[in-house]
Amino acid sequence: MTTRIIDLAIAIEAGLPSDPEMMIPRIDYIDHVQGAQQMTQYFPGLKPEQLPGGLGWAVESIHLTTHSGTHLDAPFHYHPTMDGGAPALTIDQIPLHWCFQDGVLLDFSHKADGEGIGADDVAAELARIGYTLKALDIVLVRTGADAFWGKPEYLVKGAGMTRESTLYLVERGIKVVGIDAWSWDRPLPFLAQQFQNEGDPSVIWEAHFAGIERGYCHMEKMAHLDQIPKPFGFKVACFPIKIKNASAGWTRPVAIVEE
Repeated sequence: MTTRIIDLAIAIEAGLPSDPEMMIPRIDYIDHVQGAQQMTQYFPGLKPEQLPGGLGWAVESIHLTTHSGTHLDAPFHYHPTMDGGAPALTIDQIPLHWCFQDGVLLDFSHKADGEGIGADDVAAELARIGYTLKALDIVLVRTGADAFWGKPEYLVKGAGMTRESTLYLVERGIKVVGIDAWSWDRPLPFLAQQFQNEGDPSVIWEAHFAGIERGYCHMEKMAHLDQIPKPFGFKVACFPIKIKNASAGWTRPVAIVEE
């Protein structure tokens, strides 16, 4: 038996138009030549040519949000309270055992961009793959949106979860979920258009706001869910970076498959 580890993350890259402008990462690269100059500041009397090949360290400086790149949202992102009024957990408070559990893959890549994934859809997909959810399973939702990562249209690609389908999962003991689209909800422009047409504020961020009622975490901007060879029978690891009092943390989720 061999163990296969499947990378489910996108890379953090500068300048890609797949985020709103305020969220696009900026990366300053210090190359080895510049690093050699920096090292002379820490070692008085050192000349760059005294270093191997005249080269020093490489360092990067990054400006980004906690929601840039593949990340895990904590309940605090959705509201200051959860579970009927309890303080919402921040990312540094998420129990680590939530982040290493059996995985379940639900495929909704056949759905149209902006279409809602309802509770009935989730139940039907679970029946199709022959699986019954158990507490703490990590549920991954494939929409196919990751094929457009790096392009402006990524922001409007993929179906999205609804309030009812989110509660369907968390009421069954699910604490961590993930999606290969920009948002766990339907893409924001579709929500904005519906709100404009109907004037009903309940459509705004409905899947996120379900976390007010029952706290849960979701990963966004995942990738390569199509590479997971089976809908269950694999592990998911998705430990977030520990940022004090933050609403999210970057993560590099992987699927661990025994073959």
